[in-house]
Amino acid sequence: MSWQVTWVLVILLMFTLQPQWSDSTLSKKDKASKKNKENKVKLTTENVFDRGLVTETVKAKDISREHKSYCDTEKELRNFDSGEVLGYVTPWNSHGYDIAKIFGNKFTYISPVWLQVKRRPMGDFVIEGTHDIDKGWMEDVTKGRSVKILPRILFDSWSSHDFHMLFSNEENQKECIQTMLSAVKSYQFGGAVLEIWSQIAGHRKSEVIHFLEHVAEDFHASNKKVILVLPPPALQRNSHGTVTQADFDALAPYFDAFSLMTYDYSGPMSPDPLSPVKWIQQCIETLVPNSSSPYRRKVLLGLNFYGKDYHPSGGNHIVGSQYIDLLTKHKPKLTWDRKSGEHTFEYQGGTGDHIVTYPTLKSLQIRLNLARTLGTGIAIWELGQGLDYFYDLL
Repeated sequence: MSWQVTWVLVILLMFTLQPQWSDSTLSKKDKASKKNKENKVKLTTENVFDRGLVTETVKAKDISREHKSYCDTEKELRNFDSGEVLGYVTPWNSHGYDIAKIFGNKFTYISPVWLQVKRRPMGDFVIEGTHDIDKGWMEDVTKGRSVKILPRILFDSWSSHDFHMLFSNEENQKECIQTMLSAVKSYQFGGAVLEIWSQIAGHRKSEVIHFLEHVAEDFHASNKKVILVLPPPALQRNSHGTVTQADFDALAPYFDAFSLMTYDYSGPMSPDPLSPVKWIQQCIETLVPNSSSPYRRKVLLGLNFYGKDYHPSGGNHIVGSQYIDLLTKHKPKLTWDRKSGEHTFEYQGGTGDHIVTYPTLKSLQIRLNLARTLGTGIAIWELGQGLDYFYDLL
């Protein structure tokens, strides 16, 4: 009978220890739960100014800790009210869709990068990208708000022959315009943001301006807004871009606004600032030198919500999540460059020394103040690439 007694004792011992095993498992879950709570977004009643975060001496740990926390009581309040605000969203950075829903009241226009207009081999025109259109999201963004949805329409994969056929025939121009306008009406958009200027690379300017005048006239006749994307008129080393003051003067009476790409100042191999403040001002004043011109307010100063990671073999763009990962991993010291109005930091990577630049609250506030001073609006590329607490500034 001794073996029976032994088994009884073993069984009793197992039941005695079981609560301890259970406590141990629950303890791990409790730790995980605690960790999740710590990482969860903590909404606050204080904005980034109240929290002392808009500073030249910002620390990496403060950005990592605070970047997800925005002022919940001011999410519908518009702080940048001196001009129009355009925000782009892209299907490949889906967080931008959430940002537009949360902070929609801070924007005049939201431009989802959905559509492309193409010329088919037979000579007719077609709108592609409609599979990305999300009517439910559009309703969430606009309900009870004045913000308008203006999708970007890109002249995508056009050859020089395609442009020649468009510009040389008035009927082709009318058909192309009606193709775009029909899509805008069909999906009940407030208008469109057109990107064509960079595609012509400075060629056939008089013809593209003539075409764009017709586009604007037809859109306005249908009570639709139309914004034109323009590259910067000034480049590095005092070289000129493909758009001039004369081009702008010809187009300004026709368009509601111009989304000016005042970013990517630096080249792919050059660790220069992404968007130096003096260069931004130069671009605005090149197009509209007269500060009292009514066309100055039509310019939307471009703000990048992305950064760049430079290394000996080149450089690559980074978005907010990648920036936070770098801050968390390397815990660098951020350096403020007063001349460019940008923060940078350095770290050692597998390809050698890296230099990283990415917007901070301080750099963005300086550019918002510049827009106020110059009397322009702003255009943000793009919402999904930024950090949530950026929107306290808008």
